[in-house]
Amino acid sequence: MSDPLEWEGTAAGPSTGPPAEPSEGQAAGRAADQGADRSAGRAGGPGGGAEAGAGAEAAAEAEAEAAGLRNRVAELEDRWKRALADLDNLRKRVSRDAERVRLEEQARAAGEWLPVLDNLERALEHAEGDPASLAEGLRAVLQQGLTVLARLGFPRRDDVWEMFDPARHEAVAAVPREDVPAGTVVAVVRPGYGDGERQLRPAQVVVSKAE
Repeated sequence: MSDPLEWEGTAAGPSTGPPAEPSEGQAAGRAADQGADRSAGRAGGPGGGAEAGAGAEAAAEAEAEAAGLRNRVAELEDRWKRALADLDNLRKRVSRDAERVRLEEQARAAGEWLPVLDNLERALEHAEGDPASLAEGLRAVLQQGLTVLARLGFPRRDDVWEMFDPARHEAVAAVPREDVPAGTVVAVVRPGYGDGERQLRPAQVVVSKAE
């Protein structure tokens, strides 16, 4: 009968012989693990770096485009402000020019009447003299005033025997007349000056009516 101690040392103790070769299943498992490691290395290798580089390039392009858009917006805003300033300056200049032209026209119209006033004063200075001379002088002053109005674009109209026109006449009375058609101007109470868009004032007239 064998010694129990010797049996236990042989069964459980360390083996002094060469290591046992791995089985086929173990070898296949190790090969699969090594292949997975190599695949993982390739995934994080040159291919992964190219994708990261492409992403960085796209981000740089987007930033450059955004910077260009910001510059364009700033340029357009500057142009807008300049246009507003130019428009305001133009408005002020036009307003000044219009006021200057208005004052010049007022001065010109007033200057046209100065000779009329001079002649009227001379006529009044001789009011105590010959009445016939005074009347002649006043008629001359009146004619001079009519000439001034005509030069300014507002000639006196002769509306007698014309048909009544509401745009040019104001009827102040109506009288029966058999010799002219109804609505004919038979007398002018206050003459009108100018015509159309340049009418200074309408004439006040007396018109005919049927019996």
